[in-house]
Amino acid sequence: MIVVTGAAGFIGSNNVKALNERGMTDVVAVDNLTKADKFRNLADCEIADYIDKHDFVDMVRAGRLPRPEVVFHQGACSDTMETDGRYMMENNYRYSLALLRWCQEQRVPFIYASSAAVYGLGPEFIEGRDHERPLNVYGYSKFLFDQIVRRELGGLKAPVVGLRYFNVYGPREAHKGRMASVAFHHYNQFRADGRVRLFEGSHGYADGEQSRDFIHVDDVVRVNLHFWDRPVPGIYNLGTGRAQTFNDVALSVVNTLRALDGQRPLLLPEAVQQGSVEYVAFPDALKGKYQAYTEASVERLRAGGYEAPFRAVEQGVAEYVRWLQQPAE
Repeated sequence: MIVVTGAAGFIGSNNVKALNERGMTDVVAVDNLTKADKFRNLADCEIADYIDKHDFVDMVRAGRLPRPEVVFHQGACSDTMETDGRYMMENNYRYSLALLRWCQEQRVPFIYASSAAVYGLGPEFIEGRDHERPLNVYGYSKFLFDQIVRRELGGLKAPVVGLRYFNVYGPREAHKGRMASVAFHHYNQFRADGRVRLFEGSHGYADGEQSRDFIHVDDVVRVNLHFWDRPVPGIYNLGTGRAQTFNDVALSVVNTLRALDGQRPLLLPEAVQQGSVEYVAFPDALKGKYQAYTEASVERLRAGGYEAPFRAVEQGVAEYVRWLQQPAE
């Protein structure tokens, strides 16, 4: 039995699908389907059982759940604008702590989702306490749990691996709404209006030149599975190690859709001149709360044994746009 929490969510459902592609269907999917539309993410997956998150926690605390082979803990509230700190800490910190304790008691490998939000504004994104300054309660909830894990790494009974996700994009994220990736929003903007919208210059960057470490969800899931196959306990950044601009994402979306229509690719100045890329004022609500630059240090990840390359934006976004263009079954 394999447990995946947040299994109906973005990364969790891709995690389940990847397990299925390995021939593994004895998967217990754990989630909260209060937002019922998330079920669609699991409709093409094979699972052995579904357990509501609250029932799952009760079963764990009561010792009523059989011992799994591994727990992939992808479940969390990932809304960086969430202001209910009590909810965030209960959902992200206490829930994770209960699973960590249970997995240690049962001697079960525990692979969990952390976040680049622990670094705040950076400017360096290295797995070390000196670089960790979260800007919001979401980042703090992840940061605090990472500190617990750090303190216990020397005395583990089973492997624990924390993966700090940077800007993940790809299939099965539509339910996230405003928290879905930039690539997802650009695709829908271009389909609806024939243009994508980016922020004007801010934080010392020119229009659309703010940069993030964008990583395709398939690459994220491969790293999760790698650390199950070859566990090296620790906390690792999970990004490509290369920051790319929002302009890169926008142009990749525009040019992939143009190619599908038999049109030639545009350079950025052409896309701006034609109105395919439009810049809008930077919102006041994000001032002081916005990561204008992120780039994962991946030295520790590589030292931990993960050697495969990561998709650049141009490849990953093109793959994603083509997936989005597929007709719904």
